[in-house]
Amino acid sequence: MVPKVSESTDKEQWSGVLFTLCNDNGYSDQVEILMQSRNELLINNEKDMVLLGKVLAKVSNGKGVVFLHGDCGTGKTTFCRGVITALGHKGVVKSPTYTLVEPYCVNNQNIYHFDLYRLADPEELEFIGGRDYFERDSLCLVEWPSRGEGALPNADIEITFEYNLLGRKVKFMGVTKWGQLAVKGMVVGFLEIREAKR
Repeated sequence: MVPKVSESTDKEQWSGVLFTLCNDNGYSDQVEILMQSRNELLINNEKDMVLLGKVLAKVSNGKGVVFLHGDCGTGKTTFCRGVITALGHKGVVKSPTYTLVEPYCVNNQNIYHFDLYRLADPEELEFIGGRDYFERDSLCLVEWPSRGEGALPNADIEITFEYNLLGRKVKFMGVTKWGQLAVKGMVVGFLEIREAKR
């Protein structure tokens, strides 16, 4: 079971879990543990990218600001689909490339999926009421946050998606204290679920 992360979650409780996931199945598990210690994961397919999003939904409890970095096609929107569907959305999760933001309200929870790729100027966020989205008790998933630099609040978590020969490499950085705890919960939770499915 993936734990929810709160400010009171003890960081030290994760340290033992990191090594219990290691088994004798060979080199790939050793690499995975090394990557885990650096808050990185190898994601081999779309199904696992969606699963990773679902784990974020669980550990975040549907709140926070998450910046998503990476080239086109590295899995950012697929990851967001996992987050949004895990929080209860039943319909299609569209890429907000042309609308800048796609709002979802699920179970009285506000989720805002931003794609700032086509943002010409960060001030454009003011025209769509950008600050209002971040002031609420909500979850904001922001693709291409560098395009909105100066007009966005600080992130709790930053995730970078990169191409890799085996699929995608995903790197996590917790910016706030809560974000650091959430990152540990994501990495451990994802590996536990994936291991259970083997």
